[in-house]
Amino acid sequence: MTSPEPQPPAPQPQEPESKDRVHRSAPAIAGGVLLLALTGWLGIDAIVSGEGRTPWLALAVLLLVVPLVTAFTLRPAVYVGDDRLRIRNPFRLVVVPWAQVASLRSSYSNEVLTQSGAKYQLWAVPVSLRARKKAARREMRATAQARRATGRDEGRGGALGTRAGLDVGLSREPVSDGPVRAETDRIMDELRGLHEARHEAESARGEVTVRWAYEVLAPAVAGAVLVLILVLMG
Repeated sequence: MTSPEPQPPAPQPQEPESKDRVHRSAPAIAGGVLLLALTGWLGIDAIVSGEGRTPWLALAVLLLVVPLVTAFTLRPAVYVGDDRLRIRNPFRLVVVPWAQVASLRSSYSNEVLTQSGAKYQLWAVPVSLRARKKAARREMRATAQARRATGRDEGRGGALGTRAGLDVGLSREPVSDGPVRAETDRIMDELRGLHEARHEAESARGEVTVRWAYEVLAPAVAGAVLVLILVLMG
């Protein structure tokens, strides 16, 4: 009697990959890296070559400054999913199901308003008035090109209309298929469209959750306390 052959182990089910789209601010990340590099260089130099309480004071300042710089530059991100919106701000992580979103507002900052009246700012999607003005100028040029391309100036003569068409063809900027928007405004338009499509979905229901970033707050508070103690003892 032969023993049954051993069966290969059943494959473990893999967790589904996250489909969340991530939005972050590239200028903030670049600025944060530069600030951290400068802070680290000055702090390490003070620790190595400082005398008396200077190394301890430099260490305390690093403990205070590094978490704060990281929180305001590298940490902010917005994760956009089909069922929820996760907002990672400097000191909090906010999870808002689409059913709890009342509106998305853009003025001098981009914000999410919930059904309960709470307001959360999208740090990773900052408003740039300069980008808005640049987009408005591009929109004006694109509109003028579109008018020439559709032959609205043909009333002045066939030759003029032909020349306008040649001008459009030789232009460096293509004719826009839609309104020209700043990058962050396009992101907010996408969020509004997803909210309209998903706010009534059963899987998009739930409660708003807020978690404080103690991994940022704890070292920053400890650094501030150490700096205060060292200054008072100085």
